[in-house]
Amino acid sequence: MICARSEAIVEVASEIGGRGGRATALRGDVSDEAFVRELMKQCRAEHGRLDVLVNNAGVLTPALLGMVPLAGMRETLEVNVVAVLNLTQYAVRLMSKEHAPSVINLASIGGTRGLEGATAYSAAKGAVVAFTRASAKELAPKGIRVNAIAPGFIDTDMTRGLSEEWYQKRTASIAMGRVGTAREVANVALFLASSLSSYVTGQVLGVDGGMVG
Repeated sequence: MICARSEAIVEVASEIGGRGGRATALRGDVSDEAFVRELMKQCRAEHGRLDVLVNNAGVLTPALLGMVPLAGMRETLEVNVVAVLNLTQYAVRLMSKEHAPSVINLASIGGTRGLEGATAYSAAKGAVVAFTRASAKELAPKGIRVNAIAPGFIDTDMTRGLSEEWYQKRTASIAMGRVGTAREVANVALFLASSLSSYVTGQVLGVDGGMVG
């Protein structure tokens, strides 16, 4: 089950099907509770259960402190925090201990170290880190693992929309000297979704190429 506001998920589902898999694409906004309910309802109808949840939606609007609009703050918190809590609440109802379920939250280096020029985003991702650690403790007795990935500067549609100055400044702070790829983040998600991480919960794994901030 894949969902996003973008039409691109239809192409993703088609590619998965072309490689022998099966995917259902639902276009919608994960900060909308009605959409989340429909998503989980359809998941139950098609699969009967849920084994892995990846909370991957996020928004970033760079702005210096004192110049962050209230509407931007609220959207950042709704998409990056509230949606994660809400999706997880619905998802765990479909998870069964016998299938070793895993919840994977996308945090950020901003949530672990803070990013100047992105205070609202850093605050939101810091909340995701705290939620990950708290929910891991609560859900461990039910056999549900909860972990987070904290990417650094990754080549995505979101980062490509940043100013050239901001982009170059972030790239210069990476010890490995290059921007990361979505595949490198996905590989860590694959590890956390698999039995290879069966004794890992409440952790925040950095995927940042040695980024210093």
